[in-house]
Amino acid sequence: MILDLKPYPTMKDSGLPWLGKVPEHWEMRRIRNTVEMRVSNIDKHTKDGELAVRLCNYVDVYNTNFITEHLPFMRATATKEEIGRFRLESGDVLITKDSEAWNDIGVPAMVKYTAEDLVCGYHLALLRPRAGLLNGAYLLRALQSPSVAYQFHVAANGVTRYGLSHDAIKSVFLPVPHLPEQDAIVSFLDHYDRKIRRYIRAKQKMIKLLVEQKQVIIHHAVTRGLDPNVSLKPSGLTWIEQIPEHWSTSRLARLTSKIGDGLHGTPQYVDESHYHFINGNNLLRGKVQITQSTRCVCEDEYEKYKIHLDETTILLSINGTIGNVANYDGESIILGKSAAYINCGNKLSRHYLFFLLQSPEVGNLLRREATGTTILNLSLESIRHFPVLLPSLAEQAKIAFALEHETARFRELICKVELDIERLREYRTRLISDVVTGKLDVRGLDIPAADAEAPEECGDLQDIETALEDQEMVEEIPAEGD
Repeated sequence: MILDLKPYPTMKDSGLPWLGKVPEHWEMRRIRNTVEMRVSNIDKHTKDGELAVRLCNYVDVYNTNFITEHLPFMRATATKEEIGRFRLESGDVLITKDSEAWNDIGVPAMVKYTAEDLVCGYHLALLRPRAGLLNGAYLLRALQSPSVAYQFHVAANGVTRYGLSHDAIKSVFLPVPHLPEQDAIVSFLDHYDRKIRRYIRAKQKMIKLLVEQKQVIIHHAVTRGLDPNVSLKPSGLTWIEQIPEHWSTSRLARLTSKIGDGLHGTPQYVDESHYHFINGNNLLRGKVQITQSTRCVCEDEYEKYKIHLDETTILLSINGTIGNVANYDGESIILGKSAAYINCGNKLSRHYLFFLLQSPEVGNLLRREATGTTILNLSLESIRHFPVLLPSLAEQAKIAFALEHETARFRELICKVELDIERLREYRTRLISDVVTGKLDVRGLDIPAADAEAPEECGDLQDIETALEDQEMVEEIPAEGD
């Protein structure tokens, strides 16, 4: 795909079944023999008599590849001895040593930014490569390889929360080439990682623009109807000035048979079940998202707590994320308290309400009605008083039918872009694994000098134009197993 990469000319057995063969001149070393490891005990508390520090914590490591000055470090305190032991140095690699999932542990990030007051926080292990033996940037890439990371996964202990012991971390094997070769590997992977990330950012911007355009179409249809020449009248509402002259408005409670929220509590969990516990964050893209990560509930609990949802029901997220909407299509679910159900009456089509609730202005209205600071909450009373723009049932059906047709095009485009992103991420992982485990030889390649990488949140049309220049790279990504 990217270059005509070839395998190393001579290989040897690594002695590790999960790794297989490695280049003949590479060594296999345990982490204990390649780094100095320190496990931090500095927590997020502020204590009298201690020195002020900035804390690089679990989230900082988990959510990024590199520790830089742009991260919002937590403020805390530590003793002078703790600062001396856990102060970050350039080239250190931090890994997460706890997780709620056994296969989501040992996530690495490399330190690029240091300061006198910047220290490693709790729930992290600090790996400081030994000079002359290991490059911190290579260690980062090696730990990102699924083949190497799998050793953390199988060593994790726990039931509801998993952790790595000191010995488990130190016992992990690393493939270790000579330092100049480590540098070549890092230069190659960094270069193509930047290209792939730039393309992903542009694709994410495309999704954002498609969603915005879809919302514009929805908003116009549910506030003006389908007739561009319709006569308008004052709406009498604060959030929209005019509506079609023949429309009326009404409170949602008057148009529905029942409005309620989900279970205020925790159901019994079992390993295998046809029933699922659903919260507001499971309402995505207009559907109830049931995956392996949704918690299953036993049949007795389902029969005890199930709400009589039916073909008239719309589901709405009301806690944390406000305004996500989904059609209920017969799934065997129990709603959690962060989801509300709305059963439409004989004057309101649920298909029309489904689109009305997706209007950006309606979303803003719902969020303004929500209370809370760190976590927003939308009350059932606010939902019941929500003002509905009401055409006739026949016109509601026409609007819903037209929007279903129009938005289907956007769903297809968004799905295609998301698949592109997933494919790129999978290829990035495979590329890292193949290079750091010696399956591909990158020595002697002419890698361009590193260019300045745009911020992760970057997104404008220039991003898209730049990424389209790399389209050939994406289209040539081989399928898994090729």
